[in-house]
Amino acid sequence: MSISIETPAGDAQTGMPDSTPDVIDGIAFAKLYGEPLFKLPNDLYIPPDALEVFLEAFEGPLDLLLYLIRKQNFNILDIPLAAVTHQYLDYVEQIRQRNLELAADYLLMAAMLIEIKSRMLLPARKVEGSEEAVDPRAELVRRLLEYEQMKLAAMQLDTLPQAGRDFIRTQVYVDQTVVTQFPDVNTADLQAAWNDLLRRAKLTARHTITREELSVREHMTGILRRLQSAKFVEFQDLFDPSRGVPVVVVNFIAMLELAKETLIEITQAEAFAPIYVRLAYSPN
Repeated sequence: MSISIETPAGDAQTGMPDSTPDVIDGIAFAKLYGEPLFKLPNDLYIPPDALEVFLEAFEGPLDLLLYLIRKQNFNILDIPLAAVTHQYLDYVEQIRQRNLELAADYLLMAAMLIEIKSRMLLPARKVEGSEEAVDPRAELVRRLLEYEQMKLAAMQLDTLPQAGRDFIRTQVYVDQTVVTQFPDVNTADLQAAWNDLLRRAKLTARHTITREELSVREHMTGILRRLQSAKFVEFQDLFDPSRGVPVVVVNFIAMLELAKETLIEITQAEAFAPIYVRLAYSPN
């Protein structure tokens, strides 16, 4: 429902003397092109519909009819059509003067209300096989009740959080691919550990000249057997300096071959930390 308020325009419309004060408490009530305006111009034209106040907004004829019924606490199963139709036609007359196309649906509902009222003035018609008379308002009541249920359901749905209104969706990329993280082992640390093993091996070296055939494969098998019984083995524990430098060298070559074939992993937690060796993880 809307009400239009026409504001007088001073000398240009009424011909009456303009009573607008030159200055309102020393404050301009408007600005025109950046300049303060303390008085309305004499030739200012204000159209009749310059100010329009919207009291209620309806989504259709059923919405308006339901509003009139609920506002006055009428029983929807026993609608006083005379009072409701009169109020309905007053509203339709207002919107018809402004928007005839919008008023078309409302006029159709008004015609339906008048038809129902005219049918109520006629003698009651009974349905075959029933002693009760047919109420001309039954179909209208059914439509109103269904519309009210749908309107309440829509209001309940509107209270639910909506994307873009109550929250914003974010997208986060998560890389789920399994990437093998190789141990960050510095070659300088490996070299220092190797030099330390050589130094210790020389301290326990014997001056006996012997010939010994050493097998790299045999030492590889021995290292794997040693690692099967422990989760982590410290690097230096895999060597026996008491057996001499040749054995330490072959054992070290066997370890390098195992690392090359990705059968073992050599890890170090941080700089200068102990170096550990373990069996490589192989998913079955």
